[in-house]
Amino acid sequence: MKTVTTATSHGGTQGVYTHASTACRCDMTFAVFVPPQAKDGPCPVLWYLSGLTCTHANVMDKGEYRRMAAQLGLIVVCPDTSPRGEDVPDEAGNWQFGKGAGFYLDATQAPFSRNYRMWSYVTEELPALIAENFPADMSRQGIFGHSMGGHGALTIALRHPTRFRSCSAFAPIVEPTTAGWSKPAFEKYLAADEAAWRRHDACALLEDGHRFDAFLIDQGTADPFLDEGLRPWLFEEACRKAGVPLTLHMREGYDHSYFFISTFMDDHLAWHAARLAKG
Repeated sequence: MKTVTTATSHGGTQGVYTHASTACRCDMTFAVFVPPQAKDGPCPVLWYLSGLTCTHANVMDKGEYRRMAAQLGLIVVCPDTSPRGEDVPDEAGNWQFGKGAGFYLDATQAPFSRNYRMWSYVTEELPALIAENFPADMSRQGIFGHSMGGHGALTIALRHPTRFRSCSAFAPIVEPTTAGWSKPAFEKYLAADEAAWRRHDACALLEDGHRFDAFLIDQGTADPFLDEGLRPWLFEEACRKAGVPLTLHMREGYDHSYFFISTFMDDHLAWHAARLAKG
């Protein structure tokens, strides 16, 4: 692991790091904020998964999480959204697939299966790196994300309910197997393996018996992707049928941008901190 940059912020340290990823077979970049409380011992870890076209930098630069994370004593880890590099296959001009659009799954179809292993990267490789190099209490982990990253957070929490104590999302893609802007990516990454599709679909996971303690979702009513790709009412119904508590806030007038995310970031950090408290 190599350090790219570090800066002091709110008494803690915001860093950017790179390493050679075994899962993705390329160099990967990620950001970590370590709060001042880490001087006294390991702190709980909160994972933030970003959306389509983003890198680690979007939330780091525009998410406005450091002040509250420092107050609450949370380590915040921000991975990239896909493998990167000249040798990584891509579809130039298609922002919904390829670089910047890994969908937090392990591709099974060539040529994408060589590099696009974001599920393994986020759930196995990067956690091991964080545990080894940062003052992280890995017994207390939460996960959240935005859009495609919200999809990733929901599915990872549902499949790892004992690892994560908390899960929330901003404007998540809740049923990517049927959404117009994610189904084509599933077809290219996973071919016609609908069983594999279901393992990366939050609504389908609930239907198939997966459970989590509770979810928090914020969604803007002025989001241009609301009806085509996001459709939180589908997850609301799936949670109702499964008996899983869901707090869904429909935020009047808010869109899909980081103006929306940063407005409600403190609420999400507080939600996670309450569930990551010791005990």
